[in-house]
Amino acid sequence: MHTRRRGSSDSDKPVADDPPEWSDVSEAAIEDRVLELAEAGHSPSEIGLKLRDEGVDGTPVPDVSLATGKKVTEILADNDAEPELPEDLRNLVERAVRLRAHMEANPTDYQNKRALQNTESKIRRLADYYRGDELAADFTYDHETAEELLE
Repeated sequence: MHTRRRGSSDSDKPVADDPPEWSDVSEAAIEDRVLELAEAGHSPSEIGLKLRDEGVDGTPVPDVSLATGKKVTEILADNDAEPELPEDLRNLVERAVRLRAHMEANPTDYQNKRALQNTESKIRRLADYYRGDELAADFTYDHETAEELLE
């Protein structure tokens, strides 16, 4: 939205209804591994990557939703282990905190000043989307409280 680049076309995942035969990990083992990784502080996307690459007991899990019938975030929500902030909002807040620290050290960096404005604008729009469902109804983004949100 805030860049000069155009959108990029990506390939779609192959349509599959069942997990592959070579990945015969039980649903309970996958859910246990998801919760273990969440307790270690990994985000839902990192959990998916670790399950794809490392797997459960050495057996890779190419698609959690095919193997369990639930997404990683749904598994976390069912077990009350979901993160406080949605992952996309958290990533933007982390970026804004880094940019603000950079701006304090480099006040004449106008390009990054604009990047900070754009990032905070994205945060406010995303907060409007999540407000009431995944965020408190009275949630408002403020750069003073951004670092507290990340702790």
